[in-house]
Amino acid sequence: MPSRERGLLDTSVVLMLEQLEPDTLPREAAISAVTLAELAAGPHATEDLAERARRQDRLQRVETVFEPIPVGTAVARAYGRIYAAVRAAGRQARGRRAFDLLIAATALAEGVPLYTANQDDFTDVAGLVEIVPVPARPVR
Repeated sequence: MPSRERGLLDTSVVLMLEQLEPDTLPREAAISAVTLAELAAGPHATEDLAERARRQDRLQRVETVFEPIPVGTAVARAYGRIYAAVRAAGRQARGRRAFDLLIAATALAEGVPLYTANQDDFTDVAGLVEIVPVPARPVR
């Protein structure tokens, strides 16, 4: 897959970022503040102390590397379009799924493709956002 210049990384990609080949990612990668929120919740979502430490370490590395794109007015407006597309497809746009849709709205508002290892999560918005599949299994 040829590398694109710019793109937004879904949380699924950020979770395995260090194991991916660089040519599977955009040259200029960004993340949404929503991804940072998901990563910030991660350490609190496990009772396993070793896993909690791994998740905290990942969060700190991501915070060092990325300046997340905030969820502002443009993303909020784009979310309306994303929400409408999902509802038109007869699917739910609430709960945990809302995080994925806010990430897709960030890509739409920024005018960049969305890189994800969970392509099925975004089938309903493919007409609005370019979805770039990233191999779910790390290649390194």
